[in-house]
Amino acid sequence: MSELFHISPLWQALAASLMTWGVTALGAGMVLAARRPRPLWLDAMLGFGAGVMLASSFWSLLAPAISRSEALGQTAWLICGIGFLVGGGLMLLCDALLRHLQPENPRQRRSHLLMWSITLHNIPEGLAVGVAFGAAARGDTAALAAAWMLAIGIALQNFPEGAAVSLPLRREGYSVGRALWMGQLSGMVEPVAAVAGALLCLYVSAVLPFLLALAAGAMVAVVIAELVPESQRSSHAPLMTLATLVGFAVMMALDVTLG
Repeated sequence: MSELFHISPLWQALAASLMTWGVTALGAGMVLAARRPRPLWLDAMLGFGAGVMLASSFWSLLAPAISRSEALGQTAWLICGIGFLVGGGLMLLCDALLRHLQPENPRQRRSHLLMWSITLHNIPEGLAVGVAFGAAARGDTAALAAAWMLAIGIALQNFPEGAAVSLPLRREGYSVGRALWMGQLSGMVEPVAAVAGALLCLYVSAVLPFLLALAAGAMVAVVIAELVPESQRSSHAPLMTLATLVGFAVMMALDVTLG
């Protein structure tokens, strides 16, 4: 591990975030096994994605936002509360715009909202990776190891998130190739954000709690307004509820054990 100190933290942040993007693409690749998907199975994946997003919004975003804000001496409830509401408000605004642009296709609108919310969620994750490597450059071997563990944890979390984008898109009639492309696209922002985080390590820490909370608000808004109501319209509503609970439990386990 000590040899890694001879590698620029910028390059390490880029390599780590490319890994997280790659795992997102692997998750999106689950759509390849669903060329002729059963509607019941894809409805269950919609519920599963809702659970993944709910768990991730707290353990991956809100809880770290509050901790970072408190560590920086900020008024955590105010900073994170405003960020949460702004994120939710942005998703509602996007929903209104998409309704205006695509009033005849509400399912496509919901899928686009899902993709954008997870993309927004990946921006602060990429920033967090970049900041971790930037900070490790001034730290010790343990700090560098912690930065890589953070990147690995985020990568594992990204697998179900990639699936949570591509599978609902396939459900709405997108081709396998397009669903796969849009699923991996949600993780493409992470390398860019990671490099920005490493470059702005000395300054970005003050705004990172706000960004984390903003992403959480965006995800929760989509889950409440779109994913849960749609999954409950299924004729197997109890199964959809179970799928949501399973998704929540899986992401919670990943976040807690790898956090």
